[in-house]
Amino acid sequence: MKDLKKLGIVVFFTLLVYIGVEPYAHSVMHKHVEGHNFKYPDLKPIAAKGNPETGKALAAACMGCHSIKSQGVPAPMDPVSASGAYGVNPPDLSLIGALLDEKYLAHFLKDPVHTAIVAHKFKDRAYPMPPMATDDQSAADLVAYFKSIAPKEVKPKEAYEFACGRCHEMRYAKWTQIGEVPKTKKNIQTGADLAKLKFNEKLAEYKGNMVKYLGKLPPDLSIIVRARSEEFLETFVEDPQSQLPGTGMPRVGLSKEGYEKVFAYLEEVGDPSKPKREKVGPIVLLYMVVFAFLAYLWYKHQWKDLH
Repeated sequence: MKDLKKLGIVVFFTLLVYIGVEPYAHSVMHKHVEGHNFKYPDLKPIAAKGNPETGKALAAACMGCHSIKSQGVPAPMDPVSASGAYGVNPPDLSLIGALLDEKYLAHFLKDPVHTAIVAHKFKDRAYPMPPMATDDQSAADLVAYFKSIAPKEVKPKEAYEFACGRCHEMRYAKWTQIGEVPKTKKNIQTGADLAKLKFNEKLAEYKGNMVKYLGKLPPDLSIIVRARSEEFLETFVEDPQSQLPGTGMPRVGLSKEGYEKVFAYLEEVGDPSKPKREKVGPIVLLYMVVFAFLAYLWYKHQWKDLH
């Protein structure tokens, strides 16, 4: 009985530290940021009803910088040339209607600087993208068009490449800001090796242009899911300024579903063993409970004649 009391005391103080002290210390060291579930309450709802056909005509102006590969519209420039002109390669618009919040997209088309919260980065220079909609109706028409061409299902990897992949590398997935790293055989001088060398030269140029545009090179996201909590990542993506005031990262405008796609890919790359760990975890805990019970029975048997 005395041993059980000692065990109870150890368990009590362990839980006190884990449940009481650790969360308190975390709350002191890391400020709490209230999320809005990707509803963007600072943006007013757009009452106008969009017309996809009208939006299609208006979208012709977007094709001077953007590709729409699903509609057979290629990019006007390669990624490196585009980064030299704009600072970063403009995204393909095929998925924009599926991944971005509808209200955010409408406001972004009217006022990109305010909606993306990057005015502090463009006090003395013009934002690369001009307003593409003059009023709520034209914005709604464009949104309706982009939603009409958006696929019903977007894979997590596609969501990541659209939302993050033009600025952030993911080395664990062999992804760079200008695409996947070419696969070559080691120690064999072939045309593939030469292609990889040229690829690295282009990547270095792209990164240099991006540093001029953003002020610094965005971090690799291979293990961001292990370095940051889910709460931090969600609120940071929803509004980067809430967690890191003054950052050059724009508010991307993902919908809740779009963010979940991106996060799923970050987990897939950064924590690939999680599904197996979650499957084995309950089995291990069950084993420990059974082992503890058997150990207690053995203890009682060994000491039954001494107490």
